[in-house]
Amino acid sequence: MLRISDISYAVEGKPLFERASATIPTGHKVGLVGPNGAGKTTLFRLIRGELTLEGGEITLPARARIGGVAQEVPAGPESLLDTVLAADTERAALLAEAETATDPARIAEVQTRLADIDAWSAEGRAAAILSGLGFDPADQRRPCADFSGGWRMRVALAAVLFAAPDLLLLDEPTNYLDLEGALWLETYLARYPHTVLVISHDRELLNRAVGAILHLEERRLTLYQGPYDQFDRQRREAAAQAEAQAKKQEAQRKHLQSFVDRFRAKASKARQAQARIKMLEKMEPVAELRTGRSISFGFPAPEPLSPPILALDAGAVGYDGKPVLRRLSLRIDQDDRIALLGKNGEGKSTLSKLLAGKLALLDGKMTRAAKLRVGYFAQHQIEELTPAETPLQHLQRPLPDQPPAKLRARLAGFGLGADQADTPVEKLSGGQKARLSLLLATLDAPHLLILDEPTNHLDIESRAALVQALAGFEGAVILVSHDFHLLSHAADRLWRVQDGGVHVFDGTLEEYRRDLLSTKPAETASGAAKPAPARPRPAGRDRIKALRDEVRKCEARVQKLEDMRARLDAKLAEPALYAPGMAGEAEKWQKKRAEVAEGLDLAEALWLKAQEKLDAAEG
Repeated sequence: MLRISDISYAVEGKPLFERASATIPTGHKVGLVGPNGAGKTTLFRLIRGELTLEGGEITLPARARIGGVAQEVPAGPESLLDTVLAADTERAALLAEAETATDPARIAEVQTRLADIDAWSAEGRAAAILSGLGFDPADQRRPCADFSGGWRMRVALAAVLFAAPDLLLLDEPTNYLDLEGALWLETYLARYPHTVLVISHDRELLNRAVGAILHLEERRLTLYQGPYDQFDRQRREAAAQAEAQAKKQEAQRKHLQSFVDRFRAKASKARQAQARIKMLEKMEPVAELRTGRSISFGFPAPEPLSPPILALDAGAVGYDGKPVLRRLSLRIDQDDRIALLGKNGEGKSTLSKLLAGKLALLDGKMTRAAKLRVGYFAQHQIEELTPAETPLQHLQRPLPDQPPAKLRARLAGFGLGADQADTPVEKLSGGQKARLSLLLATLDAPHLLILDEPTNHLDIESRAALVQALAGFEGAVILVSHDFHLLSHAADRLWRVQDGGVHVFDGTLEEYRRDLLSTKPAETASGAAKPAPARPRPAGRDRIKALRDEVRKCEARVQKLEDMRARLDAKLAEPALYAPGMAGEAEKWQKKRAEVAEGLDLAEALWLKAQEKLDAAEG
């Protein structure tokens, strides 16, 4: 049991904890949430004993082992598998002693203990964890030095999972994982046999992998039972009740004050007036209950273009003349919301760069609408911001003619207020830098917005704002993300990048998740890899709901194209279009009308196909 009792701690005079308390029973999985800067990572350091409390105490059972991802990621000549195996220091010490021990009694003790800790299955368990985090058997035999920093962070995560500490502390573990690794980790943590405390902004992880939420706010800790969505609902309901109570109290206060003001000077009513004054003095104001920062931003609307806005025919793309993806025959319309699925290294970012114009085709043909504008956001762009310049200066470069007041309004629309607008980028948080990069990527109202891992530095409120912004965006979206919640709310088409190609995944995101997990080794911390269970058949109700959602999306697409066709018909009916001097204009609009009609035919065919699937499922 982890017991946090009346702790107090301050940083440079700023209190982070004041008499904060919480108790986490052994074996429970808990998500630690709270505003950025509230002290979540500091709490981890206090639990590990790296910082000294100013008051209170933190207690754990005697000899309890605490583990977390190492700050120094492995980068030596040891193989990935050996690095992970070395994390179990007891096993390593016992194996070394077994090689040299001569006393028969001690040899028996060592062998008994090795059997107790299941030492002989260790290699299989370590390999299963590495596999779950994206390393194939050949990778596992390669030295750590061969891999980039992000991949080595996965090795460090694998090592602490393999060591299976009694208290596992994880700080944003999905930030360096792809969707496949994040989904595997959710399942692994849910089965982990010891206590887990995880800091995360990944809503899906907090819904699937934990059973309680520890909320840090106003220097206090509050433990809520249930996953994140339940916690969020409880907080909002409590805030609504507090607001209603505050309004009721304010009305009562005004009524009492009115009586006092009216009758205080009258002798016959003086006693009643004094009684009401005492009631006012005793009235405790209802405390405001915050539900998190309110962040919202939106993307500018582009003018409509005739479909498709981009098409690939037998394309190939790669680096140094070597193709990574081949036989690309793809089409993107302006109302598409497409998620790119697939393991890291399969080519999702390569395809994104091709569509963004950052890479050229090695073979094949790409057709783009003449006026197509593309917005592109990737993680490396945050590092490309000029550290010494302010967000305002970053906007003044592409928009030199706009007055500062308008630029500040744009920044405020992305959660960068007056203070942040004049703060050098190097002093901004990761989330603030990410929102600035998103703003810069969408300045010119792109028709196609490509987002490659946009949520890594965004907190839960900013991620929710991004979902809302994408819902209202009138252009096409291509998404690469490990955030299942974002993908499930912002994408309605799935492309799977795998084995050098890109193919439509004909199913829902939840079906993709089940398909993925059914092929992963089901490894637990306390035993060897288990055979993967047979893929469960999706519940009929869930399947029908998914099909109904698809039918609604198809209907919306048909309606949108019909509206576009009607606008073009109205344009073609204008007499001015056929006046002298307008040669070629009518032909141009007739061509656009034909393209829309072709797109409408395709959309109607997809609608009919979706309706047939639904009819068959409903039987």
